[in-house]
Amino acid sequence: MNIEKKALAAVVDSTGLVTDSAVQSLLVEALPVGEYQGRRILLIIPDSTRTAPIGLLFKSILDRIGSAVAKLDILVALGTHPAMSEEAICERLEISLTERRSRYGKVGFFNHEWDNPAALHTLGTLPAADIEKLSDGRFSMDVAVTVNRRVLDYDELVILGPVFPHEVVGFSGGNKYLFPGVSGPEILNFFHWLGAVITNVGIIGNKWTPVRRVVDRAGAMVPVRKRCFAMVVKGPGMVGLFFGTPESAWDHAADLSAANHIEWKDRPFHTILSCAPPMYDELWVGGKCMYKLEPVLAAGGELIIYAPHLREISVTHGAVIRQIGYHCCEYFSKQWDRFKDLPWGVLAHSAHVFGAGTYDNGIEYPRARVTLATGIPERVCREINLGFRDWRSIRPEDYAGREAEGVLLVPKAGETLFKLAAALG
Repeated sequence: MNIEKKALAAVVDSTGLVTDSAVQSLLVEALPVGEYQGRRILLIIPDSTRTAPIGLLFKSILDRIGSAVAKLDILVALGTHPAMSEEAICERLEISLTERRSRYGKVGFFNHEWDNPAALHTLGTLPAADIEKLSDGRFSMDVAVTVNRRVLDYDELVILGPVFPHEVVGFSGGNKYLFPGVSGPEILNFFHWLGAVITNVGIIGNKWTPVRRVVDRAGAMVPVRKRCFAMVVKGPGMVGLFFGTPESAWDHAADLSAANHIEWKDRPFHTILSCAPPMYDELWVGGKCMYKLEPVLAAGGELIIYAPHLREISVTHGAVIRQIGYHCCEYFSKQWDRFKDLPWGVLAHSAHVFGAGTYDNGIEYPRARVTLATGIPERVCREINLGFRDWRSIRPEDYAGREAEGVLLVPKAGETLFKLAAALG
């Protein structure tokens, strides 16, 4: 596949941040008003589980081309996350409900519906021969590619989203906002399980992965012009903003993300307190507090996900997760007849949260332990095969400043990847 490499980049100031004025300057070059006269534009944005100044980009784009376009709407790339209310979408866009009705009333707000066949359109199939090549021989099967049919009602899709290290695809962003962001279940389930088979440690923070190849191949099947604002967010603002095709903008942003979102350690840790921010309000997304730290978790160690606010396993997938529990990948792959008909994306989530391990002669051997110190009751934690600690018994400050002892505190986990300077043993 021929990938365009050219992308526009916003200028950073002396502090290394992209200023609001730099955003406006980039938009002048990226979105010539004359080219958008009478066009129908769909902005595809993340939900509230990703840190990014989506509101700044949304309002700036509307100011730039809003009077020229025939239509400009929002589609939230939920994947399989719960739908957002109008109020929650307003918060994501950094506008009030009053502003929504007075100033942005013509902008349609839509949630992706991954599990509603009527909301999906079949683009085609990735044939088994292609899947075998894309997956480096791990799978050979036809995979249906479906997408939210709403995307076909527009002249151009504009993706607004951050790029971070990611457990399934390597680095998030780009075409990932289409697949799985606004895709149907078949390809979503396939490539999540592909990522689990390769393993979190083998995927996360690596740029050109088999999963990325699948995602980009599916993206090429969408018959609508696609553009992307790929953000690299750190601390108080953006350290990078790139505009181009989903492939080219992501290509540049992923390099910058690698330089900003990976923290290198010279030793593994036997105890990690991984603190989930409020935006992770269920374990389905709170699992990122494990994914980003598994590479520095010592064999036999314990990672504690500390999140007193977190009370749900998953609104969408909780029943299946309660049925199967959390286990290593081999637990599923070596009992495939038992699990093959369950959603592969849920199996992948289970394996990613549990971490590496083996399964032999009916016994599971985890490489390390994952413990929940959350609002999820102890009984439920035991049922789903994870450890439990009463969050009230933990003082995060007691874990601070102890790296020399093999204890690591991460006050806001989930977006920075921790890796060892030497290979994980």
